[in-house]
Amino acid sequence: MRKIKNKISYQDGRGLIIDLLEKRTINAITFITQKKGAVRGNHFHKKTIQWNYLVKGKIEIVAKKKNNNLKKIVLSKGDLVETSKNERHAIRAIKDSELLVFTQGPRGGKEYEKDTFRLLKPLIK
Repeated sequence: MRKIKNKISYQDGRGLIIDLLEKRTINAITFITQKKGAVRGNHFHKKTIQWNYLVKGKIEIVAKKKNNNLKKIVLSKGDLVETSKNERHAIRAIKDSELLVFTQGPRGGKEYEKDTFRLLKPLIK
């Protein structure tokens, strides 16, 4: 898991333009709401990379790659984090939150659960 620093691509009197992702194939963009205290995830994907962009609220993302230590990142509005293939991950909402999840790999529509593997031992309970 890595947090991505957003860079302003263009700015003028009308506001900002920020490219969240460049030169990536995106198979799905998913909008997720999460109530304060709710936990999502506790799974991993064998073929899918995810980018989580927090639109509103505050969340904690916990992730673990095989043979590595557990990583925790707290996201605030406007933050972007990437989770890679085979990286276990879970999200807890610190406040009511809304996020966009950009995915590269099977994760949208009828494929939503095709590449999801639930953890026997959750990262967050």
